[in-house]
Amino acid sequence: MKRAPHNYWHWLKRTLSVCLNYYNDPLYMRWYFQHARRLRRFKDIHKGKGCFIIGNGPSINQMDLSLLQNYTTFGLNKIFLLFDRIDLNLSYHVAINSYVIQQSARQIEALSCPSFLSYRRAPNAVRPLEHIYYLMTTGELAFTNDLEKSLYEGYTVTYVAMQIAYYMGFSSIFLIGVDHNFQYSGRPNEKQLMQGKDPNHFDSRYFQNCEWQLPDLEASELAYRAANFYFKRSGRQIYDATVNGKLTIFPKISFDQALSMCSK
Repeated sequence: MKRAPHNYWHWLKRTLSVCLNYYNDPLYMRWYFQHARRLRRFKDIHKGKGCFIIGNGPSINQMDLSLLQNYTTFGLNKIFLLFDRIDLNLSYHVAINSYVIQQSARQIEALSCPSFLSYRRAPNAVRPLEHIYYLMTTGELAFTNDLEKSLYEGYTVTYVAMQIAYYMGFSSIFLIGVDHNFQYSGRPNEKQLMQGKDPNHFDSRYFQNCEWQLPDLEASELAYRAANFYFKRSGRQIYDATVNGKLTIFPKISFDQALSMCSK
């Protein structure tokens, strides 16, 4: 009698575990059986390489982003607002915030690169197109190295992008535009209507006269420390090349240094 292949038993074991642990969470079950397997194509596809994660802070207006044309890049949330200024040739897109996804559904659908969205936020807003990939996100503090499991959101989409990059095998991540500096009044994570232009992002239209969720910088720092730990423990590294950024967790380097260190 022919033995079943190893990957079959691995899949069966994982499926049984999902059924036992998430039988009372129909949303998770639906995601796992309908969408999780599609994420496997990204496992270690950039092993040993470097990439840029482009944050949405105003500091990227001080940078020549055309220099990123030949590098692998992750764009976050409403990064598409840059496209009328520069042909960014984005490699991947990530969005997990429900307000961002609802406000940007049509633009996300029009992207030409893979877009990773939170399944808990996106299905009712974005059509299930070929370039759309759904992640299961959670509020439990962790660093996940497997996209077929729940990913901790970390109070910032940047943290989710880091976990995706880890799964893809990147050995070096270079952050730009992660200013970690906001102008606001209120409690962390509080929902507000931004009156007038947005001073906190690279484009004043970003949340102009829109609902947004106030940042939680302290909580996001906990997540960043977890990412720093797991990357370093596995012999990898996250660098911060943000111009005048306020984040102090990752080694600081210049944009020119990042360009010379990152593989094209």
